[in-house]
Amino acid sequence: MTRIDDTPPAWDERTQLTTFLDYTRDAARAKCDGVSEENARKALLPGSPLMTMSGVVNHLRWVEYHWFHVVFLGGEDRGPWTEEDPDREMRVAVDFPLARLLDEYAGQSARYRELVAGHDLDTRARRAVRNGLHVDLRWILHHLIEETARHNGHLDILREMLDGTTGT
Repeated sequence: MTRIDDTPPAWDERTQLTTFLDYTRDAARAKCDGVSEENARKALLPGSPLMTMSGVVNHLRWVEYHWFHVVFLGGEDRGPWTEEDPDREMRVAVDFPLARLLDEYAGQSARYRELVAGHDLDTRARRAVRNGLHVDLRWILHHLIEETARHNGHLDILREMLDGTTGT
């Protein structure tokens, strides 16, 4: 896993943003190491019945898809969610092996890493967000770092509840 605690302060903004995003992605995958298929599908939080390790990983995958493919590139939204079931990506995750979800997330991350490398951080998204603004690639990277780090906390809690494993 990429370490960020020894990041040289002279790195440019792009390198810092992509390093942090890669670190949070790698951390999410590492938190799933050794989790059984049964445990990956268990929902332990009564107020969040969709919050499973599989669900969180699938959510992270589809969140990146939404921000890079749909918002930034302006592509057609083929995500699993619907107006009736806005969290469907978390619900359907239990139908797939965790290894498959992790592999799809890793493959997609590699493709989006190339996408980010090919665009200036000031490039505006083709689609507007809810408030009508067209955010730039820099904003999307910051948002994905925050989103992934927040869900890594959920993965930590779920993992500890499932088998006592704690993360760093």
